[in-house]
Amino acid sequence: MPGGRVTLRGRGFHVTEAGPPRVAIRSVSDDAAEPTPVRVVAASAEAVVIAVPDAPTGSVWITLPDEPGVQARLEVGHVLTTGLHQVDNPAFDLAGRLWVTQSGGRDTKVSVPLYRVGRNGVREPLSVEVGNPTSLALAPDGAMFVSSRFDGHVYRVAADDSVETYASDLGGATGLAFAPDGTLYVGDRSGTIFRVTTDRRVENIAKLPASVAAFHLAYGPDGCLYVAAPTLATHDSIYRVTQTGSTRAITSRFGRPQGLAFDRTGTLFVVDALAGSAGLYRVPLDAEDAVPMLALSAPTLVGVAFDPLGGMVLASSETIWRLE
Repeated sequence: MPGGRVTLRGRGFHVTEAGPPRVAIRSVSDDAAEPTPVRVVAASAEAVVIAVPDAPTGSVWITLPDEPGVQARLEVGHVLTTGLHQVDNPAFDLAGRLWVTQSGGRDTKVSVPLYRVGRNGVREPLSVEVGNPTSLALAPDGAMFVSSRFDGHVYRVAADDSVETYASDLGGATGLAFAPDGTLYVGDRSGTIFRVTTDRRVENIAKLPASVAAFHLAYGPDGCLYVAAPTLATHDSIYRVTQTGSTRAITSRFGRPQGLAFDRTGTLFVVDALAGSAGLYRVPLDAEDAVPMLALSAPTLVGVAFDPLGGMVLASSETIWRLE
């Protein structure tokens, strides 16, 4: 993402008293465009760290003007929409529209708490009665669900954009995730994981450390629930919760984990918002203490969503970026 850090690795980078090597960036699709100079953050003979500029976006070449023929290809996301208040992942519906929130301050209601965003970035406002909308999840039947930390309810948005209360008395309701059979999981940021059955019975299935912000949930292809719950600790965990409520930390290597999601291959991705290591990480699930692998660099993130029609979006608290 623009503002992220990218490390170029090689041999013989020219670092002199005059400064680091020059680096530039240009669009792959426009060979005639003048390269844009890039700020070098750090440099040595084996590595050069750059800050990704705001433009160009899409597929770009990173070049070293003093080293003809040396280049690397990079994908840079573009701003889809901004001026929001995201707390967790945005969510795509079956039509490929992206749902985002205008969550607002604590214990307040804004006039337009939800928007749908087209692929062209045009926002469609939804003036529904939901205070502090926090997390979004698409049900197997195609309906969109939203949690409210304002009243502890989970709401279902009908096809005519009306809302109904689907489940209540869920504490500080934040994270949402659906199982394929329509069972809904809800994370209460005070530490409780609830399961809401298809006949709307609410069950308490697990207890985790409380979060200072929100719980973030994703339902895995292995039939387990995966949970991020940032605290004030120096390192936080990603938890696996089984159907019986058994809980285990699969990794404790995140600084401030936020939204998490599985892609279509069943790979788990987790957003880390900690300054200095912010970005999107792949998390292997077959290790005792999984080592996250940086997949995308960004200055700060709270959520991620994969488009069923292809591509993905990343969310900060106020901006949505898209990668094709």
